Amino acid sequence: YQGLELVIDAGPDFRQQMLRAGVSRPDAILITHHHIDHIGGLDDVRAFNYNKDTSYKVCTAFPIFCEQKVQDAMHKVFYYAFAENKYPGVPEYNLVTIENKPFEINGVEIQPIRAFHHKLPVLGFRFGSLAYVTDANLIPEEEFDKLRDLDIFVLNTVKRGHHISHFSLEEALEVAKRVGAKRTFLTHLSHQLPCYEELAAELPEGVYPAYDGLTLQF
Repeated sequence: YQGLELVIDAGPDFRQQMLRAGVSRPDAILITHHHIDHIGGLDDVRAFNYNKDTSYKVCTAFPIFCEQKVQDAMHKVFYYAFAENKYPGVPEYNLVTIENKPFEINGVEIQPIRAFHHKLPVLGFRFGSLAYVTDANLIPEEEFDKLRDLDIFVLNTVKRGHHISHFSLEEALEVAKRVGAKRTFLTHLSHQLPCYEELAAELPEGVYPAYDGLTLQF
Protein backbone atom coordinates (compact mmCIF):
# COMPACT_ATOMS: atom_id res chain seq x y z
CA TYR A 1 0.00 0.00 0.00
CA GLN A 2 1.66 3.22 -1.24
CA GLY A 3 5.08 1.57 -1.12
CA LEU A 4 4.54 0.00 2.29
CA GLU A 5 4.64 -3.72 3.01
CA LEU A 6 2.50 -4.24 6.11
CA VAL A 7 1.40 -7.36 7.96
CA ILE A 8 -1.71 -7.51 10.16
CA ASP A 9 -1.37 -9.89 13.13
CA ALA A 10 1.03 -12.77 13.65
CA GLY A 11 -0.62 -16.06 14.61
CA PRO A 12 1.16 -19.26 15.59
CA ASP A 13 1.74 -20.24 11.94
CA PHE A 14 3.14 -16.78 11.14
CA ARG A 15 6.45 -18.12 9.82
CA GLN A 16 4.76 -20.45 7.33
CA GLN A 17 2.40 -17.72 6.20
CA MET A 18 5.28 -15.34 5.50
CA LEU A 19 7.19 -18.01 3.58
CA ARG A 20 4.12 -18.93 1.54
CA ALA A 21 3.41 -15.29 0.69
CA GLY A 22 7.05 -14.48 -0.06
CA VAL A 23 7.19 -11.74 2.59
CA SER A 24 10.80 -11.19 3.60
CA ARG A 25 11.22 -7.53 4.49
CA PRO A 26 7.97 -5.95 5.75
CA ASP A 27 7.98 -2.42 7.10
CA ALA A 28 5.82 -3.11 10.15
CA ILE A 29 3.26 -5.38 11.80
CA LEU A 30 -0.11 -4.07 12.99
CA ILE A 31 -1.86 -5.99 15.77
CA THR A 32 -5.65 -6.07 16.11
CA HIS A 33 -5.74 -7.55 19.63
CA HIS A 34 -3.73 -9.72 22.00
CA HIS A 35 -5.37 -13.16 21.73
CA ILE A 36 -2.71 -15.77 21.15
CA ASP A 37 -3.95 -16.66 17.66
CA HIS A 38 -3.02 -13.09 16.71
CA ILE A 39 0.29 -12.63 18.54
CA GLY A 40 1.58 -16.21 18.99
CA GLY A 41 3.99 -15.99 16.05
CA LEU A 42 5.74 -12.80 17.09
CA ASP A 43 8.81 -14.72 18.24
CA ASP A 44 9.59 -15.24 14.55
CA VAL A 45 9.98 -11.49 14.12
CA ARG A 46 13.61 -12.09 15.04
CA ALA A 47 14.21 -12.87 11.34
CA PHE A 48 12.94 -9.39 10.48
CA ASN A 49 15.35 -7.74 12.91
CA TYR A 50 17.79 -7.80 10.03
CA ASN A 51 15.42 -6.64 7.30
CA LYS A 52 17.28 -3.37 6.77
CA ASP A 53 20.65 -5.05 6.37
CA THR A 54 21.24 -7.62 3.65
CA SER A 55 24.46 -8.74 5.34
CA TYR A 56 22.40 -9.85 8.38
CA LYS A 57 24.96 -8.29 10.71
CA VAL A 58 23.09 -5.23 11.96
CA CYS A 59 20.13 -5.95 14.24
CA THR A 60 17.32 -3.37 14.21
CA ALA A 61 14.29 -3.55 16.49
CA PHE A 62 11.24 -4.35 14.38
CA PRO A 63 8.21 -1.99 14.59
CA ILE A 64 5.02 -3.45 16.05
CA PHE A 65 2.06 -1.04 16.05
CA CYS A 66 -0.48 -1.94 18.72
CA GLU A 67 -2.49 -0.75 21.68
CA GLN A 68 -1.06 -0.71 25.19
CA LYS A 69 -2.98 -3.81 26.29
CA VAL A 70 -1.34 -5.76 23.46
CA GLN A 71 2.06 -4.60 24.64
CA ASP A 72 1.21 -5.72 28.18
CA ALA A 73 0.36 -9.20 26.86
CA MET A 74 3.57 -9.33 24.83
CA HIS A 75 5.60 -8.56 27.93
CA LYS A 76 4.08 -11.64 29.55
CA VAL A 77 4.16 -14.05 26.60
CA PHE A 78 7.57 -13.01 25.28
CA TYR A 79 9.08 -12.08 28.62
CA TYR A 80 12.55 -13.17 27.48
CA ALA A 81 12.54 -10.46 24.79
CA PHE A 82 12.11 -7.80 27.46
CA ALA A 83 14.52 -9.18 30.07
CA GLU A 84 17.15 -6.86 31.52
CA ASN A 85 19.85 -9.32 30.50
CA LYS A 86 18.67 -10.79 27.21
CA TYR A 87 19.79 -14.11 25.83
CA PRO A 88 21.58 -13.53 22.49
CA GLY A 89 19.27 -13.85 19.51
CA VAL A 90 15.93 -13.05 21.14
CA PRO A 91 13.57 -10.98 19.01
CA GLU A 92 13.92 -7.22 19.26
CA TYR A 93 10.66 -5.26 19.20
CA ASN A 94 10.07 -1.56 18.65
CA LEU A 95 6.61 -1.27 20.21
CA VAL A 96 4.71 1.74 18.89
CA THR A 97 1.60 2.62 20.87
CA ILE A 98 -1.50 3.39 18.83
CA GLU A 99 -5.02 4.38 19.83
CA ASN A 100 -8.27 4.72 17.95
CA LYS A 101 -7.09 7.68 15.91
CA PRO A 102 -5.11 8.00 12.66
CA PHE A 103 -1.39 7.33 12.69
CA GLU A 104 1.33 7.25 10.05
CA ILE A 105 3.95 4.76 8.93
CA ASN A 106 6.61 6.25 6.66
CA GLY A 107 4.31 9.17 5.93
CA VAL A 108 1.31 7.01 4.99
CA GLU A 109 -1.86 7.50 7.05
CA ILE A 110 -3.67 4.50 8.52
CA GLN A 111 -7.10 4.79 10.13
CA PRO A 112 -7.92 2.44 13.03
CA ILE A 113 -11.50 1.22 13.42
CA ARG A 114 -12.77 0.32 16.88
CA ALA A 115 -14.74 -2.90 17.15
CA PHE A 116 -15.59 -5.34 19.93
CA HIS A 117 -14.77 -9.04 20.18
CA HIS A 118 -17.45 -9.88 22.77
CA LYS A 119 -16.34 -7.46 25.52
CA LEU A 120 -12.77 -7.04 24.29
CA PRO A 121 -11.99 -3.83 22.36
CA VAL A 122 -10.12 -4.67 19.15
CA LEU A 123 -8.90 -2.63 16.20
CA GLY A 124 -9.57 -2.94 12.51
CA PHE A 125 -7.65 -0.83 10.02
CA ARG A 126 -8.43 1.23 6.93
CA PHE A 127 -5.82 1.70 4.22
CA GLY A 128 -7.14 4.09 1.60
CA SER A 129 -10.14 2.37 -0.01
CA LEU A 130 -9.68 -0.97 1.84
CA ALA A 131 -10.81 -1.71 5.40
CA TYR A 132 -10.05 -4.86 7.40
CA VAL A 133 -12.04 -5.91 10.48
CA THR A 134 -11.56 -9.33 12.05
CA ASP A 135 -12.50 -10.99 15.35
CA ALA A 136 -15.49 -8.76 16.00
CA ASN A 137 -19.19 -9.06 16.67
CA LEU A 138 -19.91 -5.36 17.10
CA ILE A 139 -18.86 -2.19 15.32
CA PRO A 140 -20.01 0.86 17.30
CA GLU A 141 -22.36 3.23 15.52
CA GLU A 142 -19.85 6.07 15.46
CA GLU A 143 -17.25 3.94 13.67
CA PHE A 144 -19.33 3.42 10.52
CA ASP A 145 -18.34 6.84 9.19
CA LYS A 146 -14.82 5.42 8.81
CA LEU A 147 -16.20 2.75 6.48
CA ARG A 148 -17.67 5.03 3.83
CA ASP A 149 -16.74 4.82 0.13
CA LEU A 150 -14.80 1.56 0.34
CA ASP A 151 -13.69 -0.41 -2.67
CA ILE A 152 -12.87 -3.46 -0.51
CA PHE A 153 -14.17 -4.46 2.92
CA VAL A 154 -12.76 -7.51 4.70
CA LEU A 155 -14.98 -8.72 7.53
CA ASN A 156 -15.03 -11.76 9.81
CA THR A 157 -17.61 -14.49 10.24
CA VAL A 158 -17.34 -18.06 11.51
CA LYS A 159 -20.75 -19.72 11.17
CA ARG A 160 -24.46 -19.33 10.75
CA GLY A 161 -26.34 -18.34 13.87
CA HIS A 162 -25.23 -16.58 17.03
CA HIS A 163 -21.60 -16.61 18.12
CA ILE A 164 -20.51 -14.95 21.36
CA SER A 165 -17.60 -13.00 19.88
CA HIS A 166 -17.78 -13.12 16.07
CA PHE A 167 -20.30 -11.91 13.54
CA SER A 168 -22.58 -14.67 12.38
CA LEU A 169 -22.90 -15.05 8.62
CA GLU A 170 -26.25 -13.32 8.77
CA GLU A 171 -24.87 -10.44 10.84
CA ALA A 172 -21.81 -10.07 8.62
CA LEU A 173 -24.00 -9.79 5.54
CA GLU A 174 -26.06 -7.08 7.25
CA VAL A 175 -22.92 -5.14 8.11
CA ALA A 176 -21.62 -5.59 4.56
CA LYS A 177 -24.91 -4.31 3.15
CA ARG A 178 -24.80 -1.25 5.38
CA VAL A 179 -21.17 -0.45 4.56
CA GLY A 180 -21.84 -0.87 0.86
CA ALA A 181 -18.30 -1.51 -0.32
CA LYS A 182 -17.86 -2.41 -3.98
CA ARG A 183 -16.54 -5.79 -2.86
CA THR A 184 -16.72 -7.50 0.53
CA PHE A 185 -14.61 -10.52 1.45
CA LEU A 186 -15.53 -12.73 4.40
CA THR A 187 -12.62 -13.99 6.46
CA HIS A 188 -12.12 -16.12 9.60
CA LEU A 189 -14.36 -18.76 7.97
CA SER A 190 -14.73 -22.02 9.88
CA HIS A 191 -15.63 -25.64 9.12
CA GLN A 192 -19.18 -24.79 10.21
CA LEU A 193 -19.70 -23.02 6.89
CA PRO A 194 -19.93 -24.73 3.48
CA CYS A 195 -16.92 -25.26 1.24
CA TYR A 196 -15.82 -22.36 -0.95
CA GLU A 197 -17.88 -23.10 -4.06
CA GLU A 198 -21.09 -23.73 -2.14
CA LEU A 199 -20.70 -20.67 0.07
CA ALA A 200 -19.77 -18.42 -2.85
CA ALA A 201 -22.88 -19.52 -4.73
CA GLU A 202 -25.23 -18.43 -1.95
CA LEU A 203 -23.64 -15.07 -1.12
CA PRO A 204 -25.20 -11.88 -2.50
CA GLU A 205 -23.62 -10.00 -5.38
CA GLY A 206 -20.39 -8.29 -4.40
CA VAL A 207 -19.72 -10.54 -1.39
CA TYR A 208 -17.13 -13.33 -1.63
CA PRO A 209 -15.44 -15.87 0.67
CA ALA A 210 -11.79 -15.04 1.25
CA TYR A 211 -9.17 -17.78 0.94
CA ASP A 212 -5.49 -18.37 1.70
CA GLY A 213 -3.31 -16.65 -0.86
CA LEU A 214 -6.01 -14.24 -2.07
CA THR A 215 -4.46 -11.17 -3.73
CA LEU A 216 -6.37 -7.91 -4.18
CA GLN A 217 -5.51 -4.64 -5.87
CA PHE A 218 -7.00 -1.37 -4.69
